[in-house]
Amino acid sequence: MIILDFERPIFELDSKIKELKNLNTGDLSIIDEIKRLENKQKKLLKNIYSELTPWQKVLVARHQERPKTSDYVRALIENFVPLAGDRLFGNDQAIIAGIGKFRGMSVAILGHEKGKDTQDRIKHNFGMPHPEGYRKAYRVMDIADKFDLPLLTFIDTAGAYPGIGAEERGQAEAIAKCIERSLQFKKPIIATIIGEGGSGGAVALAVANTILMLEHSIYSVISPEGCASILYRSSDRAQETAEALKLTAQDLLRFKMIDDVIEEPLGGAHRDPASITKAVGDRIRVALANVSSISSPKEHRREKFLEFCRNYELI
Repeated sequence: MIILDFERPIFELDSKIKELKNLNTGDLSIIDEIKRLENKQKKLLKNIYSELTPWQKVLVARHQERPKTSDYVRALIENFVPLAGDRLFGNDQAIIAGIGKFRGMSVAILGHEKGKDTQDRIKHNFGMPHPEGYRKAYRVMDIADKFDLPLLTFIDTAGAYPGIGAEERGQAEAIAKCIERSLQFKKPIIATIIGEGGSGGAVALAVANTILMLEHSIYSVISPEGCASILYRSSDRAQETAEALKLTAQDLLRFKMIDDVIEEPLGGAHRDPASITKAVGDRIRVALANVSSISSPKEHRREKFLEFCRNYELI
């Protein structure tokens, strides 16, 4: 497992526990020492993760072993049928799209995919979509609307790809059209931020009736490094800007920018993928049930986002 800098004390304890387990031949004193160290490790893990700074949450949200959209689709969606291409330019692998069954209900699915190892990350462009990715999302929304399917989205991107080719093919227009289409969508949309929610590239899939965030995920108009580069001409002050951006799930819930925070397993989602995928599935099921009782999910979504700009006081 990849160890973050602030997790070093936990890693050191883990190494000692493994050494003792390798030496253990049934000696009761060694067994007792292993139990003591395991309890100490659990307590330390709990203390560290209960007091994470915004910058540390950024690092956890970006953890390479954190479950990706493909993991949630595999765990939660039955009979998943992937849909590819935007019918204009090509198929962007940074966005997973398709239809399937979520706990017996037919749904459409969209999500950013960062990939797992180096080769997979290159294939998925590190989760940063091109315009054709957002146009694929637009096309899937059209299909979902045609067949009265609710939409589940999973957000995990540093932002839309900022390359020259993407700009030449209309990156800003593609994102804007995706947001516009989300506001016109007739059925419920449930968005879950599972890692990074970066810039307009995240908002394009997060215009939803219910927005959920994992406990250690982040959601912001710009990355801390990008903000520091603009304000201070140096990314070295990213930790400072992470604090100022108020990008944690807890801050955003307080500002009523999201609807709920999903508690992660002790030590982060990457330590227990099976537990977090089940927890996300349970929360999505409840959110879908709540929104399904609304007479007009489209109007509810429109009012929800208009409300962000009404009577809002800066804190």
